[in-house]
Amino acid sequence: MPSRSRAAVVYNPVKIDGDELRRAIAAEPAAADWGDTLWYETSVEDPGGGQAKAALEAGADMVIAAGGDGTIRAVAEVLGGTSTALALLPSGTGNLLARNLDLTLDDLGNSIHVAFSGADRRIDLAWAELRREDGSTDRAAYLVMAGFGLDAKMLSNTDEELKAKMGWLAYVAAIRTALRDENRMRMRYRLDRHRIRAVSAHTLIIGNCGSLPANILLLPSAAIDDGRFEAVFLRPESAWGWLQIMGKVIWENGVLRRTRWGRKLVGRDVDALRYVKGRRLEVVLSRPEEIELDGDGFGRARALRTWVDAGGLTVRVPPGERQPSEEQAEPTERRATQPDQPPPVEALPGEADDQSLPGDVTADESLPDEVTADVSGNST
Repeated sequence: MPSRSRAAVVYNPVKIDGDELRRAIAAEPAAADWGDTLWYETSVEDPGGGQAKAALEAGADMVIAAGGDGTIRAVAEVLGGTSTALALLPSGTGNLLARNLDLTLDDLGNSIHVAFSGADRRIDLAWAELRREDGSTDRAAYLVMAGFGLDAKMLSNTDEELKAKMGWLAYVAAIRTALRDENRMRMRYRLDRHRIRAVSAHTLIIGNCGSLPANILLLPSAAIDDGRFEAVFLRPESAWGWLQIMGKVIWENGVLRRTRWGRKLVGRDVDALRYVKGRRLEVVLSRPEEIELDGDGFGRARALRTWVDAGGLTVRVPPGERQPSEEQAEPTERRATQPDQPPPVEALPGEADDQSLPGDVTADESLPDEVTADVSGNST
């Protein structure tokens, strides 16, 4: 007689009460013919990665992440490239992945039922390799968005106690503080195998999917199962530039793009905002900047390389949920032994032999204040 599947729960005790969660889950495994559940509690020192590894070593067939975006990101990073599914019990102010998967945010019982009785869906897992000011490198996964500029500074300016009490309203003051910072980032970037370009921007956001809380669609072409990311450069020159961005994001992305007739009215990129789309992006900054991954600050970085592992993560969704195309349904075992990783980080533009890079390259590290190359269009 085959052994029953076994689930593990990795939960953040700050976000969710462990005893209450155990009571809520108690009856569901047996009803769905699952075995006994394993339990792991996160800590400040280990927000979920170590617990997810322990669950895999114990033979878990599914890991349920109960907590905020940070807990979910840490667990997903470990499960990427394996056959073990990730189930979400979202709790917190963001719940970005759950929002982009259209999962229930405020019904714990429903989320638990989906975990044990739902279906598997393959989604993309994005990776970021960060080069620090001292030359060291770090690698981390993200599910929703990574960014330099406004969003990273906003997170560093947010009062955590106020955030716990007021949710996303706590970000209002932080946004105001970040907007007062008029310093633009000067950077050199390469999208896929296209030529290296230089650009000056206030903010760069790279998205594996595009929706934010309050139903804000920041990245309209981003899809979590298409093997690509969408990135946006925010380049406002004045208050008018910020109004252009708000109009594009709130009106065009949030209203017009949601209907067939509205999509016909969508205009081209505005000067203050440019979109690009691809599978890999390399960025070198003129100075270290703060960076965030899925809403968590990851310190300051001098350079970034990011890429997408297409179909690299299995998540639990309600039965009948749309499944990815056959192109995304690559066998997990092949992905695990041949991970979709970029060349070594030493090949970042501007920090290696420029002759090995395609196109025209400027070796000067002091990037110009003016935009020297147009970044419009969804190059692939």
